[in-house]
Amino acid sequence: MAPDMGMAVETETVRGLVYGPSGKQLDVHRPAGASGAAPTVLLWHGLGPDERDVLEPLARTAAARGLLVLVPDWRSDAADGGRSHLLESLSFARKEAGGLGGDGESLVLAGWSAGAGAALGVALWPESVAGWRPRAVVGVAGRYDLLARTTGTAPLDDLAAGRDPGVPVHLVHGTRDTVLDARYSRDLTEALRAAGRATTLQETDTDHAGVTMTAYDPAADRCLPTTAEHAVRAGRLVAGVLAAAGGGGGAA
Repeated sequence: MAPDMGMAVETETVRGLVYGPSGKQLDVHRPAGASGAAPTVLLWHGLGPDERDVLEPLARTAAARGLLVLVPDWRSDAADGGRSHLLESLSFARKEAGGLGGDGESLVLAGWSAGAGAALGVALWPESVAGWRPRAVVGVAGRYDLLARTTGTAPLDDLAAGRDPGVPVHLVHGTRDTVLDARYSRDLTEALRAAGRATTLQETDTDHAGVTMTAYDPAADRCLPTTAEHAVRAGRLVAGVLAAAGGGGGAA
C-alpha cells in the first residue's frame, strides 16, 4: 500500500467530548470546512493513562490529509486493563462519527504501542463488538505477542489458532525503537503473510515516540511534540498510511 501523499488542508479540533459511561473524553481532528463524509480513523494511544494529547501532532497531520481522526483517553491501569474505555470509544466512533463529518461504519481502527495490539484484537475477535470489523487496522510501533487490551488474548496466538482479522493490516515501526523493537512488527507481518492475509509493513528511521511526531521528555515523563526531522518524516509516513487505509490513497 502506497501512503497518500496528497496536498495538506487546514484542520480544526474539537476537544473534550465525553464518549461513554466512564466519563472519559476524546478529541476530534478533522479537515476544516469539509463537505461530505471524511474517511474516519479511531486512533488509540499506548499504555500511559489518558494520553490523547500525545497523539495530537500525528492526528492533526492525518486530518490535514482529509481524515476525521478521533483520539480518546483510556487508562491501562483500570481494573479491566482499559478494555471498557477502548470499547466505549469504539462504540462512540461508530455511532457519532457521521454527525462529526465522518463515517463510523467504515472506519480505520489504529493504535500506537499497546493501542496497536488492542486495535488488531478487535479485528481478530469481531464477536466482541457484535460482529463488526473495521475497514482496516493500522498498528504503529506495536507488540503482538502480549495480551491485547481489548480481548485478553495475544494476536499472534490468535493467528496461530486460525483466527482471521478479515481486513488489511498495515504496520509502521521505527528502526531505532528501543522500547518495542521493530522485530515485533516483522514477526506479525510474517505470521499474517504465512496465513495468506493482506498486510504491509513500513519501517522508518526513528524511535518509539518519533512515529507519533513526539519525543520522550524525562522531566515531564511524557512524550511531547517535536520538530526533529526524523520524527516529522515518520509522522507524515504514518499519516499517509492512515489515509491510504481509509481509502484516500492508492494500493501498491
